[in-house]
Amino acid sequence: MTLTIAPRVRTLVLLLLAAACALLAGAGPASAHAAVTGSDPGQGAVVDKAPARISLTFSEQVAMSDNSLRVLDPEGKRVDTGKPANVSGTTYAVPLHSGLPDGTYTVAYQVVSADSHPVAGAYTFSIGAPSKTSVSVSGQSADDGLVGWLYGFGRYVSYAGFIVMAGGAAFVLACWRRGAGVRPVQRFVVSGWVALTAATLALLLLRGSFTGSGKVADVFDLSLLGQVLQTKTGAALVSRLLLLAAAALFIAVLFGAYARPSPTTTLTDGASHRQPDPGEDAQEKRDLTFGLSIGGVVVAAGLAASWAMSEHASVGLQAGIAMPVDVIHLLAVAAWLGGLGALLVALYRAPADTPVDRPAVRRFSQIAFGSVLTLIATGTYQSWRQLGSWSAFTDTRYGQLLLAKIGLVVVMVGIAWISRRWTGRLAETAPVEAVAVREKERVGAATEPAGDVATTAAGDGDAHAAGESDPDRDPESDKQPGTERAAQLARQQAARDAARQKRMRDADPNRFGLRRSVLAEAGIAVVLLAVTTVLTQTEPGRTEQEAKAASSSSASAPSDTGASGALTLNMPFDTGGEDGKGIVTIDLDPARVGDNEMHVFVERPNGRAFDIPEVKVEFTLKAKDIGPLPVVPDHIATGHWSANGVQIPMAGDWQVDVTVRTSDIDEVTVSKNAQIG
Repeated sequence: MTLTIAPRVRTLVLLLLAAACALLAGAGPASAHAAVTGSDPGQGAVVDKAPARISLTFSEQVAMSDNSLRVLDPEGKRVDTGKPANVSGTTYAVPLHSGLPDGTYTVAYQVVSADSHPVAGAYTFSIGAPSKTSVSVSGQSADDGLVGWLYGFGRYVSYAGFIVMAGGAAFVLACWRRGAGVRPVQRFVVSGWVALTAATLALLLLRGSFTGSGKVADVFDLSLLGQVLQTKTGAALVSRLLLLAAAALFIAVLFGAYARPSPTTTLTDGASHRQPDPGEDAQEKRDLTFGLSIGGVVVAAGLAASWAMSEHASVGLQAGIAMPVDVIHLLAVAAWLGGLGALLVALYRAPADTPVDRPAVRRFSQIAFGSVLTLIATGTYQSWRQLGSWSAFTDTRYGQLLLAKIGLVVVMVGIAWISRRWTGRLAETAPVEAVAVREKERVGAATEPAGDVATTAAGDGDAHAAGESDPDRDPESDKQPGTERAAQLARQQAARDAARQKRMRDADPNRFGLRRSVLAEAGIAVVLLAVTTVLTQTEPGRTEQEAKAASSSSASAPSDTGASGALTLNMPFDTGGEDGKGIVTIDLDPARVGDNEMHVFVERPNGRAFDIPEVKVEFTLKAKDIGPLPVVPDHIATGHWSANGVQIPMAGDWQVDVTVRTSDIDEVTVSKNAQIG
């Protein structure tokens, strides 16, 4: 929930947006979520003799294992020898057997980028002339299977657990200390700790298989676990577990200290009690609050840093600034969304004798508003760092997810404003409600309890009198006559009072409206957290665009100046269906009148080759009214089609139309003109 935006705040927001414009306009290079920016031999290249090695260049440093680079012959047999090695900068190579025969070879790679995400893909090159190949690498990525799904779910649970634990504890400590004794609130915070701990252990076990084979059987492989512990991500997960032990101690002290009643002193005879000095008790509470605040911030910041030091923020542009900003961003999210969840639990589950009061709601509203401003500032910086240009908002998957996240935040802020209005109305009716409650309690005390007590006294007196004349009566039952009955009646009266107070509280339309608006905020927060989790696993828009630019420049260079006269055309497509976006590349060699060899490559926006049901090519020379000349290439490998003997009858400015079908109903035709002959 947030406060109404004041003029000064509107000015601050406008200044932040202006700063975002300036940052986006002047963005410099950065990298994260490694992408292939070059290879030797190149994708689809046809070389005269077998190379001694193949090499791949990435946009950043990557971690490699013995099987990270594999080269397969047309029969699917490995022809690489030795281990991959870093030859220079971000270029990695693996040697090949000598004397390889002609044919089409597949290069498959699976590495781990510096921001902890696995990156996989494949491409082909040919020696002598292209040939058919039996290799299929469409299922290359380990994050596409069950292990990848479990790892993604574990990340979602870990984020949710941190937000619930940290935000719920902050709500109790900063807004509603009486809530420390409310069992539903206690269970809410403890459930966050349990979820984060369980998810962290699961991620530690899944990590080796997630970045390797992707097999469920490898989850409990202790050798893989040992390798994970030596990585940056493994160290971050272990650090998170250690900090969770400190978080458990913090939660125990928080709930134990504020939930217990004020201490008393009992004299030796047990006849009297002395209350401690109020000033001394207040000072002790202030000292406790200060200590818990410092300790809680340190533990929460350490937990947030376990993500910042191992993911997007830890690599690329201004990593030294990005990591603290990421920590602050996560803490602001926890304070807002976690506190919102704790408030929702308090509104719905708090007992009638301990309702969440207006001052607590008002304090949380102020904290939430500060959190929103913090999110605007840190989110603007993160967006500039990960996108780098306005076009990346719509041209990359990362940018599209970021737009969805921004939209959800805007909706949440709007609902929070409604919640703030309900809070104000609740405050206006609070004095009237208090008078009504006190009057009902006074009337109830004058009627129901008196009758019950009178009845009890009479009943106990009769029973006692009867007991005097009953020789079989147990003498032990007469030691405290009426005590158990009185206690039972007191409990019944307390239950009736609590039920009456709860009915009165729930009947208040202002409180009911506040509960509904907070529930709506919490529902959107769940979706927002899911989008954020996917966002952290998505290749940043800046890197995706850099990889596209590098691929396009390297592929298009031979079309103008290459000695072979080969023509390369890159055409983005979007069929509108699921996985409908990609890039189709046409290679025509020698791009002259007569017979030509054509290769068609289909890739996802991140550069990974993938298969589609159908691809067709047509050549049209409109100036001479020739065509369209259809060509249906043969499938060679994943994302690779080829056709020999493509006839170009006349030189001129030809229109090349490529029809791409990604499903039974999703199809699109993209076109580009090129000078052939």
